[in-house]
Amino acid sequence: MLENIQFANPNFFWLLLLLPVAALWYFFKRKEETASLKISTIKGFSTESILAKMKPALFVLRLLALAAIITALARPQTEDISSRTKTTKGIDIVMAIDVSSSMLARDLKPNRLSALKDVAADFIRKRPNDRIGLVVYAGESFTQTPITSDKNIVLNALRDITYGQLNDGTAIGMGLATSVNRLKESKAKSKIIILLTDGVNNSGFIEPQTAAELAVEFGIKTYTIGLGTNGNALSPIAYNPDGTFRYGMRQVEIDEKLLEEIADATGGQYFRATNNSKLEAIYDEINKLEKTEVEEFKYYKYEEKFRSFVLLAGVLLLLEWLLRNTLFRSFI
Repeated sequence: MLENIQFANPNFFWLLLLLPVAALWYFFKRKEETASLKISTIKGFSTESILAKMKPALFVLRLLALAAIITALARPQTEDISSRTKTTKGIDIVMAIDVSSSMLARDLKPNRLSALKDVAADFIRKRPNDRIGLVVYAGESFTQTPITSDKNIVLNALRDITYGQLNDGTAIGMGLATSVNRLKESKAKSKIIILLTDGVNNSGFIEPQTAAELAVEFGIKTYTIGLGTNGNALSPIAYNPDGTFRYGMRQVEIDEKLLEEIADATGGQYFRATNNSKLEAIYDEINKLEKTEVEEFKYYKYEEKFRSFVLLAGVLLLLEWLLRNTLFRSFI
């Protein structure tokens, strides 16, 4: 009966402390409630009446009735909660990904590009309320997918990113400018770009500083990530006769100063990822920094349960009244 029950006015349970007091009062005063007759002898009278011994049951019924009334006053009820969420501040995100040949370096496992795709996919899954787009760049840039709320489209497009889509090179300015172009018309409360590269700007006809100024003009924050180990990395250095890459050790060169300038100018941050775990930690950090505000509405439905206790109290009082005026009438 009391399963999953809560009480709206639990302070009324303090009244239960009066019940032991009433019981003590009855124990000491019960003899005074019965009329007495003084006679010289009780020889010939029977003193073993069962009804007389059961008379305190009437008082017990009254106490139980009072306990039921107090419980009813405490308003027992069940609560059913339903909730609905509403995104109040959506974020539009463009991920600009370097797909130059150096992204095939094997200092991250199995290589930089594959490691990035795995981490980026996990990041996308953690942003269910945001719109995300993809831009790829090497010697030039293009939009892999425009910003969309359909995460399956974004994840499929991310999976399809490979080396060879563009002429080789690293056009950081072009990649950033294309990303800005994807976001400039956005009406989102917050717009961000996550730009990742493992090299220096050596291609394209748009300077990275110019693209950064465009991002500032349109209120777009840019997080930059420099990818690659410190020192040498096993990287493609030439083609084999069959068209595959020949690998060799090559110095990792990242224009960290440029990436820091872009991040500072746009209000973002610069990160350096030298292995898989650091790359994953960087995307987790960005995920924490860029929180989407979600408003939650909760609806409470209460079902009152006091009526059954009132009914129980009524039945107990009626039973006490009937017994008092029938079976126990001669003793009262």
